[in-house]
Amino acid sequence: MAHATPTPARTLLTPGDHTLIMIDHQSQMAFATKSIDPVVMRNNAGLVAHAAAGFGVSTILTTVAEKTFSGPIFPEIAEAFPGAEAIDRTSMNTWEDPRIAERVNAAGKGKVVFAGLWTSVCIVFPALSALEQGFEVYAIADACGDVTEEAHERAMERMVQAGVRPMTSLQYLLELQRDWARTETYELTAGISKRYGGAYGLGMIYAGAMFGGSEGHAEKGTAKADPARSRAAE
Repeated sequence: MAHATPTPARTLLTPGDHTLIMIDHQSQMAFATKSIDPVVMRNNAGLVAHAAAGFGVSTILTTVAEKTFSGPIFPEIAEAFPGAEAIDRTSMNTWEDPRIAERVNAAGKGKVVFAGLWTSVCIVFPALSALEQGFEVYAIADACGDVTEEAHERAMERMVQAGVRPMTSLQYLLELQRDWARTETYELTAGISKRYGGAYGLGMIYAGAMFGGSEGHAEKGTAKADPARSRAAE
């Protein structure tokens, strides 16, 4: 018989159990993206990048033909990882670049999270490759995009059928935080939410400004964080 305990699922991500690989978030790739508004997708990529950087997630940035065709990585991502050098490739399948395997093995994590452009090629190829080699694989659907909605949806379906776990950018951030009583990362999470979290972030700004409300306060909780001190308010 099942027995409930206050224990999180093993499949929930933590900052230290996975490697995030952000693939080809570049201008030329975004120009042809039609499955999601490129502005929204760019915002979501920024959210993911800042979440990973803030929580100290093992992260690999990679581009394709940066100098000759696709252009630089989105500034929101570069801002999150100042000084980090993206691995520039020629291969469509990131997983086939030996430098990526080297970095993944050095990180030593059993889970890999992917986000990038385009879903049907640059995400499907490495996701299926990593899955076949025994990794648990996640794809951040709204930080990905493709040339048509059909292409993105079929790519997500193909990955899910194979065992890849889909998620969203805001879900990724909140899954890393998991508990508002974790005061050491409360301001980080609130700040990222306010800057990149759309209507949810606006709600946090409103609650804090109008009546001092914050996610870190519960009637029987222990955490009381001042939202005015969040990164977004700096």
